[in-house]
Amino acid sequence: MACRFWLETLGCPKNQVDSDKLAGAMLEDGMVPADAPDEADLVVVNTCAFIEEARQESVETILALDDLRSAGAELVVTGCLAERYGEELSVALPEVDRVAGFGVPVSLGRRAEPAVPELDLLELPRPPANGPWAYVKVAEGCDRSCGFCAIPSFRGPQRSRRMEDVLAEVEALGVSEVVLVAQDLASYGRDQGRGERRLVPLVRAVAERVAWVRLLYLYPADITDSLVDTICDTGVPYFDLSLQHVSRALLRRMRRWGDGERFLSRIRRIRRREPGAVFRSNFIVGYPGETESDHDQLIRFLEEARLDWCGFFAHSEEEGTPAADLDRKIPRALAEERLAELRSIQDEITRSRRDELIGAPIEVLVDAPGVGRSFREAPESDGVVHVPHLLEPGEFVRVTVTGALGPDLVAS
Repeated sequence: MACRFWLETLGCPKNQVDSDKLAGAMLEDGMVPADAPDEADLVVVNTCAFIEEARQESVETILALDDLRSAGAELVVTGCLAERYGEELSVALPEVDRVAGFGVPVSLGRRAEPAVPELDLLELPRPPANGPWAYVKVAEGCDRSCGFCAIPSFRGPQRSRRMEDVLAEVEALGVSEVVLVAQDLASYGRDQGRGERRLVPLVRAVAERVAWVRLLYLYPADITDSLVDTICDTGVPYFDLSLQHVSRALLRRMRRWGDGERFLSRIRRIRRREPGAVFRSNFIVGYPGETESDHDQLIRFLEEARLDWCGFFAHSEEEGTPAADLDRKIPRALAEERLAELRSIQDEITRSRRDELIGAPIEVLVDAPGVGRSFREAPESDGVVHVPHLLEPGEFVRVTVTGALGPDLVAS
């Protein structure tokens, strides 16, 4: 009887791509997916370790699946938590049968010898997508040294895939929308010889193969006019800008480029080029040294920029990062207070932006019965568009917005 596996994925879209490829490897190895974790012979947890909350969720998930697994089933932990804390994790969680980093043996288990020593998850084939959209990871690792981020320490320097391999994966997935992801997406190709970024030709090539191309995680200094034009020309003018803050002084402590005025200038230029452009960003609150003036600058920026979508996160002190040695730590209570204020302001902006669409005709991609998205909503990150259940998943349909429910739209 074939070995049955259950694969649990935590963290960001890049982890989801890794899991898809792990699943493809296990299927090729003759395994079959289980219907539930307690029916599996092998339980794999692909973990996240970006911040403390993510690590805690990973540990809680591992322990919960240990309670659920059947007698004799193996429990394997992989992903960022395994790579970053491998030996410590093995000691701290004796319930786990194996802790495996990014080079994961094909069998993933301890009972059989792998057919090859290790897998390169970045280049591993993956099965066709189960829905009308899919993430595609175009690079692994990061060459930047942001003060708050530990990712380069365990994901390594940037390693871009060959464009031909990315395009072959896009074609094999059989989807209508591809969401390109990487730790530093706009730097795609810079590590491949001549130091030239190759994201623009990649996006153009992907756009020839699928209806929608979406880009996530763009470093603001790399948003060139050529890239803006290319994104707009695809018909998905969605800009996910990794801003993190707007105070120039605080961004320098973060080892980041830019400031609020530069960001606003770029946003205005994009809106002049494409008035319907949509913007998402994330901001860190409570970074060491963040003053009330810095916080007020961020509030003013939100009110002026009127971004469509924002995420706010309390700074998590990560071992081995430059921020861990900075002075002027922000008390957690103060950071939470600032978070609440920012979220309240942005929630009202997002509601207002959504209300502006009532009465407008929009094109949506139907993800599932009753649920669709326009170019304005990234999958799993933003709101959705509630559509009639009779519409077939995978279809592009023209509908009219009839209402708004917070971040979500209603259309018919």
